[in-house]
Amino acid sequence: MIYYVAANAPADGCGSKDHPFRTISEAALVALPGDEVLVSPGIYREYVNPLRGGTDEGNRITYRSQEALGAVITGAEPVKNWVLYEGNVWKARIPNSLFGDYNPYTTVIAGDWYHALDPVHTGEVYLNGKPLYEAFSLEAVVNPTVYKSSWDPDFTVYKWFTRQDGDFTEIFANFQGADPNRENVEINVRRNCFYPDKTGVGYITLSGFSVKQAATTWAPPTAYQEGMVGPHWSKGWIIEDCEIAHSKCSGISLGKYLQPNNENKWTTKLYKNGTQTERDAICQAQYEGWSKETIGSHIVRRCDIHDCGQTGIVGHLGGVFSIIEDNHIHHINNKQDLAGAEIGGIKMHAAIDVVIRRNRFHHCTRGLWLDWQAQGTRVTQNLFYDNVPPEGTEIVDSLALGEDIFVEVSHGPTLIDNNLLLSDCACRLSTQGLAFVHNLIAGSFTRVGQGSENGGKRFPTPRYTPYHVPHRTEVAGFMTILHGDARFYNNIFVQQKVRADLEAYIDQRGSAALNDFHFICGTKPYDGYPTAEVYFARFHDAQNQSRDLFYDHLPVYTGGNLYLNGALPCDSETGFQLDTKTSISLSLQEEDGVCTLKTNLYDHLPEMETQLINTATLGEAFEPEQKFEDPDGSPILFSKDYFGAVREFAPLPGPFAKKCEEGAIVVSR
Repeated sequence: MIYYVAANAPADGCGSKDHPFRTISEAALVALPGDEVLVSPGIYREYVNPLRGGTDEGNRITYRSQEALGAVITGAEPVKNWVLYEGNVWKARIPNSLFGDYNPYTTVIAGDWYHALDPVHTGEVYLNGKPLYEAFSLEAVVNPTVYKSSWDPDFTVYKWFTRQDGDFTEIFANFQGADPNRENVEINVRRNCFYPDKTGVGYITLSGFSVKQAATTWAPPTAYQEGMVGPHWSKGWIIEDCEIAHSKCSGISLGKYLQPNNENKWTTKLYKNGTQTERDAICQAQYEGWSKETIGSHIVRRCDIHDCGQTGIVGHLGGVFSIIEDNHIHHINNKQDLAGAEIGGIKMHAAIDVVIRRNRFHHCTRGLWLDWQAQGTRVTQNLFYDNVPPEGTEIVDSLALGEDIFVEVSHGPTLIDNNLLLSDCACRLSTQGLAFVHNLIAGSFTRVGQGSENGGKRFPTPRYTPYHVPHRTEVAGFMTILHGDARFYNNIFVQQKVRADLEAYIDQRGSAALNDFHFICGTKPYDGYPTAEVYFARFHDAQNQSRDLFYDHLPVYTGGNLYLNGALPCDSETGFQLDTKTSISLSLQEEDGVCTLKTNLYDHLPEMETQLINTATLGEAFEPEQKFEDPDGSPILFSKDYFGAVREFAPLPGPFAKKCEEGAIVVSR
């Protein structure tokens, strides 16, 4: 059955082609497995709450925009009753009845791992589609100042303030000379746009929509994780060819269901630390039915995800076995009005057997954050750049520094191959069980050997995190992070000139920060880590047996890496080449959405003895005793490059199978 929807249809439509429904919600009430909902171009100011899902992959319910991005689902409403208050400041009075039982202008963002001090609301004010900055007094709206931590400081003088007056919400906004009654001014009023209010509504396809402007709230791993769009703890969704933009917190949630007994327990009941409540949440989910058969296996593909405050995609537990591919994820948390440990282009906990491939991440406060249980996770053929704050930005804390990829307190196996990592900080690696294969890396590794404790000053506070039965959700064990167990094969490291403001930021933090953050490109932070031969031999030395052996750093494995422009290998590295003489230029140029890598690298690439890397080369991640393999358990041969081209028997290091002799490579369109 096909149901039709048109925003300009009469209110009494029946869903036929000649008499379409006016709203998508009407179709969502009647659609059954196997049905398709075709939506005409138009603006749909509604919350779509799908009543049903499909039954399996071949019998799903599909919602499709008839014209690419022509159907717009928005959580916002226009406001046209502005009156001039003073200078450039205007005032609007909005009856609270508009909001129903959720008023974004009285709901304050809060939750576990949320660090912002100011009481930011879930509401937002938009001028011609661009969100203004919330102020916390009327005076700050009348006399605005520049917020230097924003990635767009010039726009931060466009400010708004809200207060309650009886049954009305009052909003004061400084539009800097624009007349809000003539411009397109909207406020977000709905919490979600396309999101079932109950769990288990699976096998839905959302295709070709523009979805924007929802009043979502903070989504930590120890709480109900909502998004503007998402499957809400179900299986088999496909979100494709959509624009996902301007969610106050998270755009797409593949995350956790509500556990009433463990909802932001750390910040509400205080007595259990968030790390412990997260362990509790994982175990509770398992005995309440979290499994490969019931949850996850979603696909997010070819979407343009941008301008969300917390994450483009968030998920804990609910995103297992998913594929995230061919998306453009950018401009996430650029306002810097939200702060905390849950921010990134993608922030996923428990990315078990998740494949993240051929995506483009840029201008995010970190591109990709894999936190806890990155087991069987593969990050491949992605382009990362400009995921460190722009020059001149005031960096509030180390979490705001940002990087391309952050892998935290996971046991692996986590596979990072055939990527371009071009930001000043390539990776933050407070973890183990890693493999880097055939990447081009222009930034530094930070927090190596650090960041796995829980912040205690007086007592040891190790973070014990779970690992799982291979390719399953069942917990196999818990262990703290020993660090190491890292593999680096056939990568190219190219040191870039370090920005003076980033060096100054580290200097301001004192000498202790040098152990955590630096801008040396290469495996140099792994100095002092043993080779596998040295590490495992210790256990066979009967005269020197000590239980401390079981808590020492795990080994590092290397081979076929190339170091240029001052990039440095670690002291145990073998089978590498170090070029200290050649000057390598490396820059990414973007024009009309096309990204071109310009470099003289391939004019100076030396001859190297390299080997094709495969699953057998990489061995097993130490703690879960799981191989670096595909989700179905089949071995991987790294015979294809960033573009999918086939490598030679003795491959070039780096992400490209062939030399580029023209000095320019188109790496994204």
